[in-house]
Amino acid sequence: MKGSNSSTDSGSGANGVNVAIASKPDAHSHSHLEPESPMSDNKQLEMDSEGGSPITGGSSHSQQAPKPFSEKRKGIGSTSDKPLDAKTLRRLAQNREAARKSRLRKKAYVQQLESSRIRLTQLEQDLQRARSQGLFMGGGSAGGNLSSGAAIFDMEYTRWLDDDQRHMAELRKGLQSHLGDGDLRIIVDNFVAHYDEIFRLKSVAAKTDVFHLITGLWTTPAERCFLWMGGFRPSELIKMLAIQLDPLTEQQVVGIYSLQQSSQQAEEALTQGLDQLHQSLVDTIASGSVNDGVHHMAVALGKLTNLEGFVRQADNLRQQTLHQLHRILTVRQAAKCFLVISEYYGRLRALSSLWASRPRDFKEFTDYVEEDMSCASGNLELHAAYSNI
Repeated sequence: MKGSNSSTDSGSGANGVNVAIASKPDAHSHSHLEPESPMSDNKQLEMDSEGGSPITGGSSHSQQAPKPFSEKRKGIGSTSDKPLDAKTLRRLAQNREAARKSRLRKKAYVQQLESSRIRLTQLEQDLQRARSQGLFMGGGSAGGNLSSGAAIFDMEYTRWLDDDQRHMAELRKGLQSHLGDGDLRIIVDNFVAHYDEIFRLKSVAAKTDVFHLITGLWTTPAERCFLWMGGFRPSELIKMLAIQLDPLTEQQVVGIYSLQQSSQQAEEALTQGLDQLHQSLVDTIASGSVNDGVHHMAVALGKLTNLEGFVRQADNLRQQTLHQLHRILTVRQAAKCFLVISEYYGRLRALSSLWASRPRDFKEFTDYVEEDMSCASGNLELHAAYSNI
């Protein structure tokens, strides 16, 4: 009994010592549990695998063994082999895809900024070159009297003319090489989109300087003679094309005639509206007194803003006319139609260049000859000089 009791007492004493060690938060045990280093985790795993425990006995409150490594909360850099659930994998995939798209958008945005910067630099160089020469390609307006919006439009129009030469060459080559309807249709559609671009540029320019468009300062002098509200008359263009597009089917003839009539009616309506605007402006400006001149000028400025609407409606009529011709005609007829249009305006521009480069004293010389011949028709020397020219 005594030996039994002594063993019991010694066991309880040992337990008491262990309980005291486990419950006392000394510095050694605290430093062992707090950092959660891999070495401490490995030591804990080894002790667990041997079946031993650093803390034995005691109550349930005092048995606070450290959690194994597998039960610890995994951080961002955890290398545990525990498989992730489907929701987490799906979210990670979505995050990677969103990051990839963000990088692509950033790259495209940077490229767009770079191309815009290069284009702006080119426009500034072209503008400076045109100002140094004293006139612009469009119609000979002085650089100092041109607004910035009009100058930018003139530069864009010059680039558009360069593209027009390329499209015209493609149309001519397609017709001469007898391309198939599919390939030729692509060329024709590109040409229509090419004209849609000039109407878009004119719409932007009309908001900044409508007078520049409506007076035709961006065109050559020969083109300016045939302008109507800043462009060609659709009815006159259709009349010219009808002769060039023979033979036409009966249905095509009816469609083109109907298009010409509707275009002419729309032109007359716009012309009457513009005449009424002119008369209204005359009445407003003429009726203004010296004391009330500011008010009348404000009213006149308000009425001038309607010019933009007339130019936009006229360009819309021109654009719709080209699209209607594209729908009425066959692919080859449409290709020939647009080629005729480009060549016609190309000849007008060439005529202006020839007129500008003519000898300056040519008209004076012809007038002098005609005057002398009427006064002295028998002067043989004058006749000889005239015949030698």
